[in-house]
Amino acid sequence: MFSDMKSMNVTPNILMDNTLINGFSQTGNSEMGGRLYEEMVRNGIKADILTYNALILGLCKVDKTKKAAYLVNDLDKGNLVPNASTFSALITGQCVRKNSENAFQLYNSMINSGCHPNKHTFDMLISTFCKNEDFDGAIQIMQEMLERCMAPDAGVLYEFYGGLCLCGKDRLVMKLLNEMEIRCLLP
Repeated sequence: MFSDMKSMNVTPNILMDNTLINGFSQTGNSEMGGRLYEEMVRNGIKADILTYNALILGLCKVDKTKKAAYLVNDLDKGNLVPNASTFSALITGQCVRKNSENAFQLYNSMINSGCHPNKHTFDMLISTFCKNEDFDGAIQIMQEMLERCMAPDAGVLYEFYGGLCLCGKDRLVMKLLNEMEIRCLLP
């Protein structure tokens, strides 16, 4: 890829590389993102946290969480610190594997490190807990999401409330719906 850029008189830089790596990662082509990263390093371009986050997300999306963990360990070598996007990518990997326990541990690590989850991270966690029929975990995450004045997506809300109703927790459903209505958080 670098040779193609050079033949068009385009000088590779970190912004361009990160954009390409992120694009490959978003589309599930972590292999191509990894090759571009290796080329980038060979050409003396230093990776930053955005580079690592894109690579980690790409690996986690295709269930290569062990390789993603190695990249997290490499952050120290570059004097980089995991941020909210790093944790969200790792949580994505555990959610892809339907491992709500590890996803929740990463969520706690995220909070303990001072990073704040976004709406997407909460939605993923709630959905994964529901798929695993761990409604206690889903309730805990939902309550934390509501405390942060964030509303889940309609699909996640349907999955969450449907699961609670099937478990006979209708009163809890009504309580949470009332809380969401009071906070103007209904989708």
